[in-house]
Amino acid sequence: MSRRPLADAFGLPARIDELYRQVLSGSGGSLQALAASLFVAPHELVRQLAPLLELDIVRIDGDLLSVASPVDAVSRYVAGQAATVAEVGAQLSRLAAALPVLAELGGDTPELDSTAIDGEISIEADVPKILVAWIGESPGDLRFLRPDQWRLPSESEMALAVNTAVQAGRRVRAIYPARVLQEAPAILIGRAAIGEQIRVLPEVPTRMAIIGATRAMLPEPLGVGNQRRILIRQQAIVQVLTAWFDELWDSATAVTTLDRGEARPDLRRLLLAQLAAGGKDEQIARTLNISLRTVRRRIAALMSDLGVDTRFQAGVEAARRGWL
Repeated sequence: MSRRPLADAFGLPARIDELYRQVLSGSGGSLQALAASLFVAPHELVRQLAPLLELDIVRIDGDLLSVASPVDAVSRYVAGQAATVAEVGAQLSRLAAALPVLAELGGDTPELDSTAIDGEISIEADVPKILVAWIGESPGDLRFLRPDQWRLPSESEMALAVNTAVQAGRRVRAIYPARVLQEAPAILIGRAAIGEQIRVLPEVPTRMAIIGATRAMLPEPLGVGNQRRILIRQQAIVQVLTAWFDELWDSATAVTTLDRGEARPDLRRLLLAQLAAGGKDEQIARTLNISLRTVRRRIAALMSDLGVDTRFQAGVEAARRGWL
């Protein structure tokens, strides 16, 4: 089977690779001339180039066509993804700054005025009870950030609620930190067995639960182990949190062996993610809970598999192949 670098890296149709190679040779020249050489009208060529234009791999300025090299194409794509993540992060930061307003909402207020946010901060909240009630009351998918919850006594209660949701045809996704693979593999295997879809990140920044499109729960302040919890029913805020979760999900690593009763991740992708973030060998070893010797051996093997000489080249080539 032939390799399709752009298709593999960016999820484009296979036909785009051939078109990319054709227009790459005409970079710096006239759009009109290139269209004539391909026996298509200029407007038809622009239509065919739409996926590459959207990814900023091809640029058209008047009649001048500019096409990025494979390395530049990957760099632009990664930069675009980073900008998206940064924007979602900025939205979340703005949200976090605004959330203390919720503390002013009291249970005695009969109605919310037009400027209030629908939600409250609770100190004595029975989290499992609230989440189970929300799952029963609200339709839609379930999303969880679970940095440490497998250590809590409510784990079995929440597992039962998740199983009920899955049996009702709802999608349940959860993101865990990589250390759970060593600390509590049986928990992951059990959650996967009841239908929870699981991915891991080197670190998970905070606890979070999103139930459907209108309910979310966060600790105040963000993190783990806090007694104060923000109960959110404001749909716009839930949408921002959902977008943030989905960005994290896309960058997280699947644990593909869970369906075989094992809890082992795609260590290759976790290593690449750490390298792309600029992680040092010692830091990567601590984060993934593996030895420094194993980290260095795995990185050397990755570079050999990719056929590169430097870690930077490894990141570029891994992105090109769709490994990141």
